[in-house]
Amino acid sequence: MAFTIEVEEWVGSVWHRFITRRASPDFPEASVSLESMHRPLSVLFRAMGGASGIGVEAANARDLMLRRTLLQQVAGTCKQLPVAWCDASNLRLPQNLAVYPEVSLNQDLYRWLALLAAQAGEMRHWARDNQRWTQVILERFPAMRPRYERLVEAHLQLRPDPDTLPRAEAALERAICRALREPGSVEQFPRSEVAPWPLPMWLYPAENLGVPQATELTEEDQDNNLQAPPTEQKGMRKRAKRVEDSTSKGGLMLFRLENLFSWSEHVELDRQGDDSENEDASRVAEDLDEIAMSRQRMRKGGGLKLHLDLPPADVDDIPLGEGVKLPEWDYRKQRMQADFVSLQMMLPRGSEPMGLPLRLSPLARKLRRQFEHLRNDRQWLRGQPQGSELDMQAWLDFHVERQHGQCAERGLFMEQRQNRRDLACLLLADLSMSTDAHLDDEHKVIDVITDSLLLFGEALSAVGDDFALYGFSSLRRQQVRMQELKSFKQRYGDDTRGRIQALKPGYYTRMGAAIRQATELLGKCKQRRKLLLLVTDGKPNDLDLYEGRYGVEDTREAVLEARRQGLLPFCITIDQEAGDYLPYMFGANGYTLIKEPQQLPFRLPQLYKQLTQP
Repeated sequence: MAFTIEVEEWVGSVWHRFITRRASPDFPEASVSLESMHRPLSVLFRAMGGASGIGVEAANARDLMLRRTLLQQVAGTCKQLPVAWCDASNLRLPQNLAVYPEVSLNQDLYRWLALLAAQAGEMRHWARDNQRWTQVILERFPAMRPRYERLVEAHLQLRPDPDTLPRAEAALERAICRALREPGSVEQFPRSEVAPWPLPMWLYPAENLGVPQATELTEEDQDNNLQAPPTEQKGMRKRAKRVEDSTSKGGLMLFRLENLFSWSEHVELDRQGDDSENEDASRVAEDLDEIAMSRQRMRKGGGLKLHLDLPPADVDDIPLGEGVKLPEWDYRKQRMQADFVSLQMMLPRGSEPMGLPLRLSPLARKLRRQFEHLRNDRQWLRGQPQGSELDMQAWLDFHVERQHGQCAERGLFMEQRQNRRDLACLLLADLSMSTDAHLDDEHKVIDVITDSLLLFGEALSAVGDDFALYGFSSLRRQQVRMQELKSFKQRYGDDTRGRIQALKPGYYTRMGAAIRQATELLGKCKQRRKLLLLVTDGKPNDLDLYEGRYGVEDTREAVLEARRQGLLPFCITIDQEAGDYLPYMFGANGYTLIKEPQQLPFRLPQLYKQLTQP
């Protein structure tokens, strides 16, 4: 019996692979992955006019009401197919392209979609808009026409024959083929109850409208998209839907499990009552095509009602004075929203004066010795009226001016003097809840940030530069919390060390508000050079609309404001994906990535030393 079952399973698996392969319209041998072309596609998209704040990510498969062949119906394939789409935050491309039998054609298709997305705007009509965007590209870049025609002719050979389709579908198919060959030539498209076979060269709407035909589109609200939690597959999204609460207590399955080819699951999870981790949650979510969630309210007798947003006042950090109202940039409206964010300065509760931990003492002594040399360094001053050495550059300039009949007075000597460093620095540390994550079995991100702040303070107190230390986190725009560890007026000592060692992970990362407040504090310093350092482990985010491009654009605007006030903003991150967004926010030379986070405590003072060298 066991042998018979194993043979049946083997035959079933062989049949499944065979029928799936025969029914698939793709060419797996010529497949090209998005990961292999992610960087050149991002560069091409932005170079051709795409918004810098839009990221290039993988698209999830989408339900399409297609007329499938008998073989595809037997195999159960082609119900969902990946299509490309673009909205205000992301350019979503298929994770793999195997549309054509040649690798070069699939690579050209990726490039074409990036070009098309760079020209795309708000989609009102699927077919007419794609034709118009295609016309713009071919008129602006005539060299693209041969490649486009090659892609079109190769794709038309793979499309269904209109003579084999019903009358309405055949008319729609002929119109689409004509629109592909001659972009802009078709204004009216015949109606059909079945959607046309997917067009890999066109962009699709940013959301599934659930209509049988995708050629009649109207303006939709792009802010109401439901987004499912991320799965283990990088960049993939799941569709989500809201369902009513189920009152049933159980049920009886009246079928044989071996007849079950696909499945979905609705889990009655009360997120307010059960917040425990499920080790299989990621695997289950990856298997599900659609994730359903419902609101459930269960009153439990004898329980405690806890407010999970903020701790009670008697255990929360200590507020310093009244809150501060700050503006925030809305890239969608292209304007600053005045008094939009509430920021509160705070002191870590429970902090007591403490000395430097013994484990950091050897490294602290080494850093102090290195930075004490900066205090005693003597610098050469050029263009002096007298000095110990001749300034060759000044002499050459004087000689050239005299040859041209100009003889302005200038100093021709160099003199070595000991100058006081005329600079101030404010270090802003990200204390969001992600800093509670483990780096290894012994260390968390918050531990590395704490050690970095301690050693940074030891180094700068040795050199004598004016500096301040702050941390920040947020919980929506009404609760941006900024911990004051050391202000410019305070002396670095055991009080500051105690506050640093009392730090705990906070909430989220409303980075723009924290940078604006830090800019205000640093701008009051009288020093000529002002350095604003940001230490973070991720990108801007919060519970409200601050997620995604909105937070990136607001942070970028805050950085530009700091630069306009004469500050030098610089970001130090341990996020391995920082290259996707930090160059846009801080500039190509405005950030650095620490690939080994455990090295941050030692690297941070060294980076300060490099940034402040004359």
